[in-house]
Amino acid sequence: MPTLLIANRGEIALRIMRTAKQMGFRTLAVFSDADRGAPHVLAADLAIPIGGNTPQESYLDIGKVIGAALQGNADCVHPGYGFLSENTDFARACSDAGLTFIGPSPEVIELMGNKRRAKEFALQAGVPCIPGYQGTGSDSELAARAAEVGYPLMLKAAAGGGGRGMRVVRGPETLAEQLRSARAESLAAFGSDEIILEKALDNSRHIEIQVFADRHGNCIHLGERDCSIQRRHQKVVEEAPSPAVSPTLRERLGQAAVTLAQACNYTGAGTVEFLLDAEENFYFLEMNTRLQVEHGVTELVTGTDLVAWQLQVAHGEALPLSQADIQIHGHAIEVRLYAEDPEQNFLPQSGKILQWHSPANFAHQSEATQRMRFDHALAEGLEISPYYDPMLGKLMAWGESRDCARGVLSRALGELPLIGPRNNRFFLQQIMQDPVFSAGAAHTGFLNGQFTPAEASPSSRDVARALGVALLHHLSIPALERRAGRANWHSNGMAMPKHYRIDDGHDCQQVELGTAGAQGYLARLPSGLEIAVDLSSAAITPSCASLTCVTLNGIQQRAQWHLAERALVLIFQGRQWTFRDVTYAPARAKHAQSDGCIRAPMEGNLTRICVEVGETVTCGDLLATMEAMKMEHALKADCDGVVSAIDSSAGSQVKSGQPLIQIQVAKEPVEEAASPD
Repeated sequence: MPTLLIANRGEIALRIMRTAKQMGFRTLAVFSDADRGAPHVLAADLAIPIGGNTPQESYLDIGKVIGAALQGNADCVHPGYGFLSENTDFARACSDAGLTFIGPSPEVIELMGNKRRAKEFALQAGVPCIPGYQGTGSDSELAARAAEVGYPLMLKAAAGGGGRGMRVVRGPETLAEQLRSARAESLAAFGSDEIILEKALDNSRHIEIQVFADRHGNCIHLGERDCSIQRRHQKVVEEAPSPAVSPTLRERLGQAAVTLAQACNYTGAGTVEFLLDAEENFYFLEMNTRLQVEHGVTELVTGTDLVAWQLQVAHGEALPLSQADIQIHGHAIEVRLYAEDPEQNFLPQSGKILQWHSPANFAHQSEATQRMRFDHALAEGLEISPYYDPMLGKLMAWGESRDCARGVLSRALGELPLIGPRNNRFFLQQIMQDPVFSAGAAHTGFLNGQFTPAEASPSSRDVARALGVALLHHLSIPALERRAGRANWHSNGMAMPKHYRIDDGHDCQQVELGTAGAQGYLARLPSGLEIAVDLSSAAITPSCASLTCVTLNGIQQRAQWHLAERALVLIFQGRQWTFRDVTYAPARAKHAQSDGCIRAPMEGNLTRICVEVGETVTCGDLLATMEAMKMEHALKADCDGVVSAIDSSAGSQVKSGQPLIQIQVAKEPVEEAASPD
């Protein structure tokens, strides 16, 4: 039985294992200290620790991964995506160790892995490219070239992708800072700070073509994926086929992608990415020499298993289908579920999965026949680590039509039985229901212009708060008293209301709660709103409930919750709320302005300190940068004043909430009273 080492973690490791086991492979996992006991470790036939927490200490350490492969008697290595998947040195190290690398040759990875060389090669192959500058140079050289290319323009990390090391520059006044930031992020992510320039094409479509080639001269494409919905140049929604691509255009795009793959003697799965303008002109962006995150939507519409094809081709077999055999059936849409807070500028979140179970309709069937598919590595009690990408999983839906797939996916997002770190579930639902996206008219500027996410209204916040306080009260009452219906009853037989102070993280409000029978309550909010809450139809356990029914003012609705240490996490009307009972806690002091303490917003690595003690700063000035969950975050002053202390140094690992920089807040000048006439 051949042994396959998966040089990756999380959902992609599980997805590869699923197919590999069906094909008779023994699977071997590697894991960091942070991933000890993670789902991909438990699912593998064998698992070998490689130590460390950060990617650099573990999954990016070529020596450790190769050592684990040899220790586990592996025959072949699948790199998944990210980490070492497009690392030439790793592909060569596998070959030198006698291991079959599931991917193209090191020479092809090296050629296509650098955006500058890839664009030069594409031009030679006759594939159109975006105007720009692909040479190497100093910051001053790039500034001169930027003026020639013209603004707006894109800065791109030459050595990698995934949105890291990528910046849009609207004018020369911001070029220097954006270039510094792009170089730093690229160096941290890919080990190279080389940057190329491209003319920015606003309001274009991001279209990618899935190609596949074997060692027998066969090369085909499996249609396109539309990846135009992006935030910070990171894909959020992907679909196949694209609503903007006609059969004729699909053939043109597919032929260009196949031409490029054949020109570089490609083997295995690859993706050729293009920008498409409104006149159906397309331009080469890059070629990813690996399996893509969004490969599942292609599998759903073509009835294929691309991981199975990868394993077959790597072991010398011919492609199982020809170009004429590839047919696209229906429509598939994928969304990336991230542990991030949309209400805090999508700040990545870490923490524990409090509640999760895989619904029956998400159960894995064959990769080609599912209507719903959720590729994930979730487990109840699992810690979402600050060391890795914040993606929790990829939720996909297939339908006979695009509207059908969109509707199925929107409903699945609303019913996802998941409570844990804050995530972008409701944000994704809003995208699915947006009229521009529904019409198939969204372009790469959609999230920055066409789409406006709806914030929680005061009334919806009140309704959630009423349900939250009723649950906090209900779950705190001894079961015998609740069954007897005697909780909070006055001696005169009338329900005696109780006053709670409830904090939802935004503000703290007093709520009056009266009882009406064993499981009925009446909440009175400071806004004057009164909401009757009936929990009699809810399936309630002592501390949590999966998706269940509650009744508010006579209308039955669905909710899910988890209670721990008097903090109730509630999933209701698509949003996640956290309510804390602070009735007996001391009141928090309110400050009219910042206290001047700049704290780490999450656990991560402090990459740069931009100020010195004694320096005068104004609100909004850049103070420091940190890297967490594969992203660079800017820490800015929230007040005017003078830097009085710096508590950490560049390169140090910091905890969430840890004080980093102290600003002595400037006192506002006191206006002199006007003299009486």
